[in-house]
Amino acid sequence: MRSDAMKKGLEKAPHRSLFKALGLTEQELERPIIGVCNSYNEIVPGHMHLREITEAVKAGVRMNGGTPIEFPSIAVCDGIAMNHAGMKYSLASRDIIADSVEVMSMAHPFDGMVLITSCDKVIPGMLMAAARVDIPTIIVSGGPMLPGRYQGRDMSLSNIFEAVGKVRAGNMTEAELTEVEESVCPGCGSCAGMFTANSMNCLTEAIGMALPGNGTMPAVSAARRRLAKLSGMRVVDLVRENLCPSDIMNAKAFANGLALDMALGCSTNTVLHLPAIAHEAGVEIDLDLFNQVSEKTPNLCKLSPMGEHFMLDLDEAGGVSAVLNELITHGFADGSAITVTGQTLSENVSGVAIKRGEVIRSVADPYSASGGIAVLRGNLAPSGAVVKKAGVDPEMLKHRGPARVFNSEDEAYQALIDKQIQKGDVIVIRYEGPKGGPGMREMLTPTATVAGLGLDKDVALITDGRFSGATRGASIGHVAPEAADGGPIAALQDGDLIEINIPENKLDVLLSDEELAARMARWVKPEPKVTKGYLARYAQLVTSSDRGAVLKKL
Repeated sequence: MRSDAMKKGLEKAPHRSLFKALGLTEQELERPIIGVCNSYNEIVPGHMHLREITEAVKAGVRMNGGTPIEFPSIAVCDGIAMNHAGMKYSLASRDIIADSVEVMSMAHPFDGMVLITSCDKVIPGMLMAAARVDIPTIIVSGGPMLPGRYQGRDMSLSNIFEAVGKVRAGNMTEAELTEVEESVCPGCGSCAGMFTANSMNCLTEAIGMALPGNGTMPAVSAARRRLAKLSGMRVVDLVRENLCPSDIMNAKAFANGLALDMALGCSTNTVLHLPAIAHEAGVEIDLDLFNQVSEKTPNLCKLSPMGEHFMLDLDEAGGVSAVLNELITHGFADGSAITVTGQTLSENVSGVAIKRGEVIRSVADPYSASGGIAVLRGNLAPSGAVVKKAGVDPEMLKHRGPARVFNSEDEAYQALIDKQIQKGDVIVIRYEGPKGGPGMREMLTPTATVAGLGLDKDVALITDGRFSGATRGASIGHVAPEAADGGPIAALQDGDLIEINIPENKLDVLLSDEELAARMARWVKPEPKVTKGYLARYAQLVTSSDRGAVLKKL
């Protein structure tokens, strides 16, 4: 066993003495040692219950003859970090998480790992680590939050962000806002819609690194605790079978992840995370592949923020397994891919039917014939930009309007609350990319304010930063190259006409090549916004968003 390097032989007597200081017995040391990474903390609602989930995992490990050893990981709450300097650290935390899991599992050679996650950057960070370390590993999510209820209507976090805009527009009172505030997030779990956290947890099933149900079983359910125990049991078998992430996370698995992404209408942040995970697994995913998969994969679900259904509804409708079964049956996903169950994806989902047709549509009756995400290119985004097209009002799929240019999220938000944005405008937020931000801030506040002000059918947003999975409307992010790298978005001026054509995957500014070149010749690279600490190092190492914002290899 891999753990023999730290526990077997005469020269390992000092090591065994330290294990015995932990209270471990000889019998426990003879068993497979399973590292259990718990990303619990007291500030992230999606992680506040993970001590309980972790104890269930550890019970499962022991039930199947393994010895669990728990260690921690950090986690950022994107909702709490939103709209202030804290959001610069969210995406950047993904690499710290991956590195910390690598450090723990290499310094202490576990035989296998269970990585317990829930929210946005923790999931891809842990999957990146799983691919990098490549020992038998299984992912366990804490599960989605139940929807909140307000005046007989189900709600989630995006509704409270949009409610702020409604108050500013005079369409809601502050007293009503307080009522929404107190009811919209009823308890533990990752926010109740198909935002980034739940998107990534669902995709983890599709790429084969989690047991069926991992993406949708509610955080508060007994089923979630049983799944945790079963995952703990299963990882010990993975060690015995020597089934590793490199056996699972291959090109076929990532293609299945992309297909599910399009069918569910997931967060645009998956366009950052899937390539980054694939990169660690030695599989290259470029933006063109997203469009290729999107063009042929039907969109079968419209979950919040795009529709009225929530993760609880998806779970009741058959969950990810029902969606995958529909995709595999009609040739949109490859059921032969192996998974952590030891069986193929087809075997995992065989016979799982769609139970609520209004939540999961059939391939014969999709919301659209193509997927939920589109990659746009043009003279404004030569290396690509990303939009959740399934969340765009049909009237905004094609739009031409004057640019209103801002050099930060804060400037754009102030203009919105000062009611300086007019119908037809295209809000441009630049210098918020991976390097320029630094950290590529997620900007739910301006997009939700646009919706709350009732402008989501009239105003588009474009940024070299990114948008929350809770965003809806014509919000186009990940513009690459970013402004701080001298991308064309840096040349824009107020009044420039922007042309958006999502059906044709185009994003252009109506300027000649000569004018763009002349403007860029006068462009002066701005001084870094952050000059010390982790973010300063991150800004120097991070690559472009079209490459998944992975760090450069030294």
